[in-house]
Amino acid sequence: MSTSASTSAIERLIDIMARLRDPDGGCPWDIEQDFKSIASYTIEEAHEVADAIEREDLDDLKDELGDLLFQVVFHARMAEEQQAFAFDDVAHAISDKLERRHPHVFGDMAIDSAEAQTVNWERIKAEERADKGETDGSALAGVSRGLPALRRAVKLQKRAARVGFDWPDTVPILAKLREEAEELEQGIAAGDQDNIEEEIGDLLFVVTNLARKLKVDPGAALRRSNHKFEQRFRAMEALATERGLDLAALDLEQQDALYETIKQRRGENSSG
Repeated sequence: MSTSASTSAIERLIDIMARLRDPDGGCPWDIEQDFKSIASYTIEEAHEVADAIEREDLDDLKDELGDLLFQVVFHARMAEEQQAFAFDDVAHAISDKLERRHPHVFGDMAIDSAEAQTVNWERIKAEERADKGETDGSALAGVSRGLPALRRAVKLQKRAARVGFDWPDTVPILAKLREEAEELEQGIAAGDQDNIEEEIGDLLFVVTNLARKLKVDPGAALRRSNHKFEQRFRAMEALATERGLDLAALDLEQQDALYETIKQRRGENSSG
């Protein structure tokens, strides 16, 4: 696709957004929205992009990327109405940032590995924060609190690891995992709900660290398990219907027997 055609497509989308937000004849729902009300939709669209990638569905990915782009245009339009910035400002800002953070591509710096690029990227980001007057000198500075919890845990752990605060391998992590599970059991026995929440958080944090150490994306792993459970459960519902059974009326042992039957039919390990 030519640059002019691409520009025309973006301009068309920007014009559509302006029409939707027009107080005179626009869409009532779109007109009522603000940054906060739209934020959850933006996050949702990003997750749907990730889901399309997980499913390797390129047709769906095209649609989901369009939905995500629409969110960017939506936010930019609301900002333009407040005379804060417009879509072009957003595009210029990211272009400037990418050129600034890739001096080995757009400048004369030599970087010979992805690892060296990551180090340089973080150095440049630290300089940018300093230029903005930010005084937080922590290795954890700049890790957004708005990230999904699992993603933020990974980033915090990676930042700490850069200054050497990291387990050498998985052996102590597995030991820590058992320790946290025991502490959770103690919290449950004591009936302390606040402590139970804290210990579950600790357990999830350690599991996330184990995934990171094994080079596994914990979010992707959980999405995979969610998908597997959903497929099995739906098949279990179908099996119950096939046998003339009311799934909700069965006790847990009977339901579990159906679940195991599904796993066997799918040729899956009974322990998984």
